Amino acid sequence: MIVTPLDSAVLDSKEHYVFYHKKVDFALKELIISVQNNKLCTEQEVVFFKQYCDLLLYSIEAMRVKYMFDDEDNMKVDLAESGFPNYLEFRYLYNDLSLRDNYLHKLKDIKTLQDEFLDVLLKKKQPIKRDKLFQASSIVYYTSVKQEYIFNRFVQGKLVESNDKEKGDYIVSWSFFDISHNRPFVCFMYFNYNGKDVEDDKQELYDTLNAVADREMSLDTMAYGIDKRLKDVHPTYIKRIDLGPFHNIFAKDENDITHAILESISKKEVPLESYALSLKIDEVKTGSTFSEGGYFSKQTLQKWNDVESYKYVFAPHRIIQLLYNKTPNLMNKLAEMPFEVSDLKMK
Repeated sequence: MIVTPLDSAVLDSKEHYVFYHKKVDFALKELIISVQNNKLCTEQEVVFFKQYCDLLLYSIEAMRVKYMFDDEDNMKVDLAESGFPNYLEFRYLYNDLSLRDNYLHKLKDIKTLQDEFLDVLLKKKQPIKRDKLFQASSIVYYTSVKQEYIFNRFVQGKLVESNDKEKGDYIVSWSFFDISHNRPFVCFMYFNYNGKDVEDDKQELYDTLNAVADREMSLDTMAYGIDKRLKDVHPTYIKRIDLGPFHNIFAKDENDITHAILESISKKEVPLESYALSLKIDEVKTGSTFSEGGYFSKQTLQKWNDVESYKYVFAPHRIIQLLYNKTPNLMNKLAEMPFEVSDLKMK
């Protein structure tokens, strides 16, 4: 998949960066609370879900610091049905931080820069120039942002014992940023194990997930691909959360919910900070087993039931009313009535 920064909304001012970051930060934190309160995930799953959202928030905050006073480049928000930063922005962050030492040698000493700021502010009574502010933000960026916390194209979670033995003895989670949709996905797989020690097959399991479960595809196809590669690992239940689109003023996609919100913002029926967040959960469970292969290479595989999909919308009360007025058909097809979350109040 070829990814380019074209067809993206550009954040080109300090106000845009602050505004966008507050919106994403607020919406994702509201989402985490609502997912937990409405029991869309188990308590164990919520812990992992929150960790992946935290990585996403950390990365977007790093982008804000990186671009805040940069006059040469701007951050781009994807125009597909996403509302999140363009995938290349995550790659730029990761690659930048790989060269951290090279950049740090070129930056001005912190003490020297502090003295210059004090001289301009206290003695000359003048505002700090943008190029100096960019130098300061670059120092913060390269000295404080950790590469290992940047949301990558594939993020592997730990294999642990499951708290829900009816679904499986073990659970493993992972997340990926699908390039074609430009959205993050979070996955959980419950499984039973027939070998001597699950730790012996842990790395092979991680490698398999990275190889065959790192993008959006039919969930039963993903399940079969995982099952076929692992002899002693027997998946029993897979759950995938599609996070987004994030419907907000910076999204310019053709999604009906986004369009309804943008239209109402343009007519000043709702404020600029209005938002909604869509979420879809796909689930597939094992039904029975079947054998595949020859006499000497026979392997027992899972036969999967039909994939079940559930769509949800999270939005403040005023936006829920708006969506029922403008997109009633979409609202009626949701798995549950829209979940109400708090309004974002910008000063």
